Amino acid sequence: MIRKTYELINLKKIENNVKTIINSSKEYKYHIAVVKANCYALGIKCIKSILLGGANYLAVSSLEEALKIRKITNVRILVLEPIDIKYIDLATKNNITLTISSKEYLNKIKDKKFTCHIKINTGMNRLGINNKKELNEVYNIINKSNINLEGIYTHIYKSSDKILTEKQFKKFETITKDIDLSKIEIIHIPNSETLTNYKKKDYVNGCRMGIIMYGFSDTLHLESVFSLNSRIIEIKNIKKGETVGYDGNFKAKKDELIGIVPIGYADGIIRKNTGRYVYINNKKYKIVGNVCMDMLFVLIDDTININDEVLIIKDNNHINEIAKHLDTINYEVMCNISSRVERKYIER
Repeated sequence: MIRKTYELINLKKIENNVKTIINSSKEYKYHIAVVKANCYALGIKCIKSILLGGANYLAVSSLEEALKIRKITNVRILVLEPIDIKYIDLATKNNITLTISSKEYLNKIKDKKFTCHIKINTGMNRLGINNKKELNEVYNIINKSNINLEGIYTHIYKSSDKILTEKQFKKFETITKDIDLSKIEIIHIPNSETLTNYKKKDYVNGCRMGIIMYGFSDTLHLESVFSLNSRIIEIKNIKKGETVGYDGNFKAKKDELIGIVPIGYADGIIRKNTGRYVYINNKKYKIVGNVCMDMLFVLIDDTININDEVLIIKDNNHINEIAKHLDTINYEVMCNISSRVERKYIER
């Protein structure tokens, strides 16, 4: 804590959240925890708590992420994007499950031996098999090979729209119509938002938990699990008419007190954060002036002292406020926090 800027993460709250999610969705056999982007930037240490909470499968974006996680657990891991052909054997050696997202990709690796899930494109148009004909061809190739087809899935891209979501479910059903889904071990479609807002489909036995594990849910009573903390390292008395920071874009209309905080855009607090609030001693204070690479400015009052704690991010409600200010989503606010920020964990 030399720099006095750190992310404080409560592992027990993550575990409790996962338990709550699973208890509310017991109809699913497989609860797949999506732990990509280093657990949404909270750190690989969160995985133990996620597994203690009851997750029985993990999913990541890349083979690099999977290999790091494989060092700490034997739980099955699915890579959600295609793996380069030259690393297929490495994935198999480490019991990493592949995603088959197209016939073209499968044809390049069909002579290899591996376990896979087939990704179906139901409207997001990012990855996945596009139609029934392509799926049937992929399925036949797999059946004639040494490939173990363990699962099949799709991704809901706008759960808030019930018509679009049901349209995606219908498209999944249409594309997989010629396949006996009961012979495939894992069928997973719901993501965090879909899981809590839609009834389970009879043919689906798996769901994917992502940001919901960290307390973001409109329907379940979950806990915020982290805060982003720093300190006041200096206080400046600014006279009326003086400016603050690069380009002098904050000009004091009266004598003001400015608190200097050692966190900036190199830590993920981008310049657009100017104008939004932080919390000091349970009171809101505004960020002013241009955010610097390593420091930012807060308009304070005479109740604030050097070394007082500053909550750059207080909780999930604050994250949602920040996301609105930045014209983005809570996922991006979380993932923007850079690796330069030390992670500090509360175990219990």
